[in-house]
Amino acid sequence: MKIVIIEDERATAVDLTQTITQLDPALEIVAVLRSVREGKEWFNHNTKPDLIFSDIQLGDGLSFEILGNEFVPVIFCTAYDEYALNAFNANGIDYILKPFTTASVAAALQKFKNLTKTATNALTGQYESIRRLLSEIKSPKPSSLLIQYRDTIMPLKIEEVALFRLENGNVHLLTFDQEKYYPGKSLEDLEEIVGEDFFRVNRQSLVNRKAIINASSIFSRKLSLNICVPLDEGITISKEKAPAFLKWLTGN
Repeated sequence: MKIVIIEDERATAVDLTQTITQLDPALEIVAVLRSVREGKEWFNHNTKPDLIFSDIQLGDGLSFEILGNEFVPVIFCTAYDEYALNAFNANGIDYILKPFTTASVAAALQKFKNLTKTATNALTGQYESIRRLLSEIKSPKPSSLLIQYRDTIMPLKIEEVALFRLENGNVHLLTFDQEKYYPGKSLEDLEEIVGEDFFRVNRQSLVNRKAIINASSIFSRKLSLNICVPLDEGITISKEKAPAFLKWLTGN
């Protein structure tokens, strides 16, 4: 049986992988997916697995976005409240509560094996019911990023970041206090995580609205951006992107 794990916490994903394979070495973990974006890409190019273990809220959205209209049985790995857990139970789809144990994973696997004896249409209906329930929940954006600094990992509030910048193939950030850190993520991933207070002004820069002092017109209807932290090079916005930027800047 082929299994996919959808989990954005690396330590949890490793622990779950080891637990599943220890319970049954015949079970094959074919992929560990850590974001909606990565999940969509994988499912577009690979055969569906027999079973998915999935967190619900990932850094860039709900895990339901990965599957689209395709049905794959799912065991949720969740810290949701009792209301949601009762909904899982009523619809016949199992869950393991974080932090999980070997016993809870084993019980969920056994329940899945029992459920596969049910008619496929009935199981699909159960899954669709829970999908509709949780898709109504707005996925919250994280308030902090985990930053590796020397030998430590520390949380950094996103609101303290003035901008993210790509230089020489590496992405760094500058805080309003002019501290420089490396978040270990691409600008594309960060754009999905940080929310509407940031705008991707060009290929190199993702800027916090609060960091912007003003924007001035330059040649060919481009914009030059003046921000409150010093940079070695200025920030230019193309004439194609300028209207969207100005609309975002006014909060529309």
